Amino acid sequence: MAKLIYGLNQSLDGVIDHQLFNPDPVLFRHFIEQVRGVAGSIYGRRMYEVMRYWDDEQPEWSPDEREYGKVWRSQPKWVASRTLKSVGPNATLIEGDLGTAVRDLKARHDGVIEVAGPEIAGALTQLGLVDEYQIYLHPIVVGPGKPFFAVRPPPLRLITADRIGDAIRLNYVPA
Repeated sequence: MAKLIYGLNQSLDGVIDHQLFNPDPVLFRHFIEQVRGVAGSIYGRRMYEVMRYWDDEQPEWSPDEREYGKVWRSQPKWVASRTLKSVGPNATLIEGDLGTAVRDLKARHDGVIEVAGPEIAGALTQLGLVDEYQIYLHPIVVGPGKPFFAVRPPPLRLITADRIGDAIRLNYVPA
């Protein structure tokens, strides 16, 4: 059975925003290897649309960006959306009940399925389906913005903390 992990970059003040801060080269390499090892990723519509950037290789990309794009494109993606009618390559639109669909994905796969996006993670948190939360804490204060947690999570217990480049990864499980 797969483990469902929600993880994103976060500022010191709890904000996620891919345009205001980026992972340093060490953390970016970590993300390449992390994506390489997952069974797939679950996205909400907004985060999926952000990540579609990696569908088409760009000439200005660095070698690491090219590798990330290649790895990202190779992994299965499941997209929960009521408005999208179709999704890109190697992606499947989740239809019907979200909880039933995700329970089925967890049962059919081994390893880790990543969850990306605070709204979809919030919905899955409310259903009790998120097994672990990974906060990549960056030394920056952003101010107003979208928070990491879209809904109040259950009580959490810290299981590990490690430095990766300039960020600290905090791993929590429901207590």
